[in-house]
Amino acid sequence: MKRVAIISKPGGAELEGVVRELSGWLHEHNYSVVADKVSEAFCSPCERAERQDLAGKGLDFVIVLGGDGTLLSTARSLARSGTPILGVNLGSLGFLTEVKREEMHEALEAIDAGACDVSVRSMIHCQLRRGDDCVAGFEALNDVVVHQSALARLTDFDVRVNGAFVANYKADGLIISTPTGSTAYSLAAGGPILSPDVPGFVITPVAPHALTNRPLVVQDTAVIDIMVAKAGDASASLTVDGQQGLPMKDGDIVQCRKSDCSVKLLKLAERSFFDVLRTKLKWGER
Repeated sequence: MKRVAIISKPGGAELEGVVRELSGWLHEHNYSVVADKVSEAFCSPCERAERQDLAGKGLDFVIVLGGDGTLLSTARSLARSGTPILGVNLGSLGFLTEVKREEMHEALEAIDAGACDVSVRSMIHCQLRRGDDCVAGFEALNDVVVHQSALARLTDFDVRVNGAFVANYKADGLIISTPTGSTAYSLAAGGPILSPDVPGFVITPVAPHALTNRPLVVQDTAVIDIMVAKAGDASASLTVDGQQGLPMKDGDIVQCRKSDCSVKLLKLAERSFFDVLRTKLKWGER
C-alpha cells in the first residue's frame, strides 16, 4: 500500500476541513496515512509520527498544509531520505507551498497518475567552527544568516570564498542563500532572485555601512567562510532558515558549502517558476 504523511501548521481556521477532505481522498485511493500531532485530530485512521521521524517511515510523499515555514522545517527532516513534498498553501505568500487549496485534488490526481513535476532544490550545509572544533552543523533549504543580536549595532564580518579574501563587511548581518532562499530574506535585503536551477549561492549583506557592499553570486561549488571579526560587547548569532540557531563568539567561523542533501518539491506541471513569481510578487500580466 502507498504511504503518505500529512504535516500541518497549527491554528488554521480551515485546517480541520482540509485535513478531513485530504485524508478522505487518500483513503479512497488506497493510501495509508501518517499524520503529525496537529493533523491526527482530524484524520482517521492514521498512524501518528513527528516530523523528525518521517524519514524512516517509507513514505511515497509528504503533504504539507500551511506556509513556507512549515515546509522548511519538514524539508530539513526529510532531506536525507529524498522523500518528495507537496506544499499546499494555507497561508499568505507561499513561494514554496505554491499549490492552492482549490488545486489540491488536481495535484493529488497528477501525483497518483505519475504526471506531477518534481523540482529538485539544493541545500546549504553549514558548520559553526570555534578554533579546531566543530560546534554544530546544519542543513538549510533557504538560507544561513550571521547577524547581530543587539539592536542597531554593526558587526565586522570577514568573508572568504575558496580561501580567497573577499571583504570585511561592517553590517547588521550577512545572508548566504540558496536559489530557493533568494526569494526570502535575501530578497528583502536587496539580493537578486535566482531561478531554482541556477548552480549558485547569494552572499547578501544586511544594512551594510558601505553603500558599495553589494550582493554577490558565487558558484555552488564554492566554500564560503564567514568569521565574526568583531561583535563588540553584544553577541552575534547564527540562524538557519529562520528557525534554528545558536549564539556566536568573536573569532567563530561559519563555513558554508553545498549540501549532499537536496529537497524534492512536487508541483503542477503547467506552472513555471516565473508564473509563481508573477503571482506572488504581483508582477504585471501580459
